[in-house]
Amino acid sequence: MVYKIAKKIVSYKVIGNETPIESADISVSKIDVESMHENLERPEILMGSTYKIKTPQYEHALYITINDMILNPNTEYQERRPYEVFINSKNMEHFQWVLALTRVISAVFRKGGDACFLVDELKAVFDPQGGYFKKGGVFMPSLVAEIGYAIEAHLKEIGMIKTVEMDEHQKKFLDAKRKEFDSLHSDTSTLDEEGSFPAKALLCNKCQTKALVLMDGCMTCLNCGESKCS
Repeated sequence: MVYKIAKKIVSYKVIGNETPIESADISVSKIDVESMHENLERPEILMGSTYKIKTPQYEHALYITINDMILNPNTEYQERRPYEVFINSKNMEHFQWVLALTRVISAVFRKGGDACFLVDELKAVFDPQGGYFKKGGVFMPSLVAEIGYAIEAHLKEIGMIKTVEMDEHQKKFLDAKRKEFDSLHSDTSTLDEEGSFPAKALLCNKCQTKALVLMDGCMTCLNCGESKCS
């Protein structure tokens, strides 16, 4: 006997030879679970977040607004997914490519599926004229890369990207190195403008932060704990 399943299957049960198929418990969704796709109708109101980017290269800041759609509201399948991106600034120098970038990113979001690959693609863009350092010593290879970091922060906020935290061993190692550094460098004049890391620290290739110092004969990052000797 053939059964036609018209709805999406959310669970299943393996039926043995001793179990009649008529008594099988075939569970299907009681609701039509909806995922992001390009034909999804835009609602009148979307939830959004705005991120400010201020680089040392330009006088005016950029404001990135990411609007999200709530799928399957008030159900166990409720999820928040990005729908569109807008970038505004008083600086009109980059208007054309910024507008093109927002339209492409928005189209990818509305297409559905895993859009997290956009973050890595944007963060990998380098400015041939050179990047810049943000406050705290974090290096940005380009303005496009910083837009990627802003989108990454938003995707982490809504749960699309899981934040990878250091384990207890790494935290203890980093705390010990910070205490050791603080005991050896009590003079605040040796710190950067933020007072976080040494002014002469090198750039860490792992976390892209200017926090790499020589300790115990080994280069160690005071931000993420990266060390060739650990």
